[in-house]
Order: sequence, then C-alpha cells, then structure tokens
Amino acid sequence: MKLRKEELRELYRLMFPEYPDIVSVSQLQTMLGVSRHLAYDLINDGYIPGVKIGNAYRVPKVNVIDYVLSVEKKKKEAS
Repeated sequence: MKLRKEELRELYRLMFPEYPDIVSVSQLQTMLGVSRHLAYDLINDGYIPGVKIGNAYRVPKVNVIDYVLSVEKKKKEAS
C-alpha cells in the first residue's frame, strides 16, 4: 500500500499517538493486542521490520502502522 507523505503523516499522528517513535516488543504486544510469541513471530518473519539492538528488538512505529494498514487492506479484499 503506497501512501502519499501527507496521508502517512496524518495516520502517524492519529494511530497510536501515546507510543514513542520506536517501540519495544512489549509495547508492540499492547498496540496489536497479541501475545509475546506472536509479536516475535511478526518481527522474525518480516511482517513488521524491526532492529535488534543488543539483546532487544526495537520497532519503528511507522512499521507497525504499515502492518495494520496492510492487514486491513487484506480484510477488505477478502470480503
């Protein structure tokens, strides 16, 4: 899904405003309402790109937003 910069800025402002720009796996779990295991699977399988820093993963919030939008798009296409 390709968004214009203005659309992306607006979504970034509206979606998950209470979270920082870079989130931890624990915050990712809360954002998506998923288990720790699934959060790690989403990162390790490349659905949500993240970076391992030391022994912890960090995920840019924009990647979480992109994932949520792609899941919503797939739901609409399936119905």
